[in-house]
Amino acid sequence: MALVIVDAENVRRSLWPNLSKEALVARARAWAAREGHDLLIVFDGPAPEKAPDLVGSSYADDEIVRLAEAAPGPVWVVTSDRGLRARLVGHVDRVIGGGQFARSL
Repeated sequence: MALVIVDAENVRRSLWPNLSKEALVARARAWAAREGHDLLIVFDGPAPEKAPDLVGSSYADDEIVRLAEAAPGPVWVVTSDRGLRARLVGHVDRVIGGGQFARSL
């Protein structure tokens, strides 16, 4: 089991039509439950609801890096953002592309 941190806006916009915030949350939660992973979905700006698995931030990329660095166990991050991926080197066990993740939901 890993902590999977999702770059919400990156994943939402990786498919056409774009996923709504609510659809991303529902599908990602179902995926995490099915696969046995812990989940954190990080949004640029406010999260669509108050919940322990949702994080809203004015600086989502910085928050994702902070969360990944602070996590005690295996960490996967879902993003296609090259700059964010470069910042995560050495801090995560796996990076999954946003489109690949969205299609698996």
